[in-house]
Amino acid sequence: MPEPTPASTATGLPASSDETQASPSPASLTGFEHFFRHLQGERMVSPHTLAAYQRDLGYLAELSQNQELQSITPMAIRGMVRQLASRGLSGRSIARILSAWRAFYRLMCRDFHWPLNPVDGVRPPKARKPLPETLTTDSASGFLDALPDDEVLACRDKAIFELAYSSGLRVSELAGLKLADLDLAQGEARVLGKGSKTRLVPVGHAAVEALRRWLLLRPQLAHSGVISVFVSNKGGALTSRAIQLRLKHWQTVLGLAEPLYPHKLRHSCATHLLQSSGDLRAVQELLGHASISTTQVYTHLDFQHLAKVYDAAHPRARRK
Repeated sequence: MPEPTPASTATGLPASSDETQASPSPASLTGFEHFFRHLQGERMVSPHTLAAYQRDLGYLAELSQNQELQSITPMAIRGMVRQLASRGLSGRSIARILSAWRAFYRLMCRDFHWPLNPVDGVRPPKARKPLPETLTTDSASGFLDALPDDEVLACRDKAIFELAYSSGLRVSELAGLKLADLDLAQGEARVLGKGSKTRLVPVGHAAVEALRRWLLLRPQLAHSGVISVFVSNKGGALTSRAIQLRLKHWQTVLGLAEPLYPHKLRHSCATHLLQSSGDLRAVQELLGHASISTTQVYTHLDFQHLAKVYDAAHPRARRK
């Protein structure tokens, strides 16, 4: 179920769903306008990011109930957090909202000399981390083996999905891969990940062979000067969205009931590698995680696998 969001208003801030709710004070609106100009001017955020900040600050405008924002206390902020949680917003969403509020108050303290940032030290409810969905090793191999490569688009798609599963790439990393990033002789690819950080990942034999077949056919589609490894049927770089849609296309063509999406191939790669090696640090490096705590979610999946094997095999685990 989608989480509730306030409706948009002419001020650029989302409005309360309660029509009787008082509007933000003029001083508050001045602060909001200054903050949004800062986002557009100094930080040059995208329209999408700006809209997200407007939505998140809309909650502050609503929940402050016309109180002057510079007089709001940390206790009041904690009360607002409880209200957001009571509406069904997740811990992750509340954390994002608090981050926007914290940035707003930081700017107000800097430019308008407000006395304190009441959001500092306020934490969101602990978010429950959902376990990533994965394919079994048989399902992953069965899907990739079933993909045809007898025509140019099918050959391209097989190379994309083999690489995603082989090396655990994000869909944006697949779309952004350049010809110069591939070293198929060494079985390696240089990947530009989050935060513009590059990493070198191994490319398995099946993915190398699929990429070699695709690169032979690539000139049939690619326009001159296009350096992306994966190109569309119009000759330009293939987008992340197009990769997602092609995976859905093959799910339908092959009659697979299990939903497929690029990140599921990445999760499957990580899980299967961890199950085989037990090397959490290697999986962290492969995936490009900044913190090993992000990678540790796969240990939970590995334990689930172990628990199932134990229940099925251990003589003292079986129910009589």
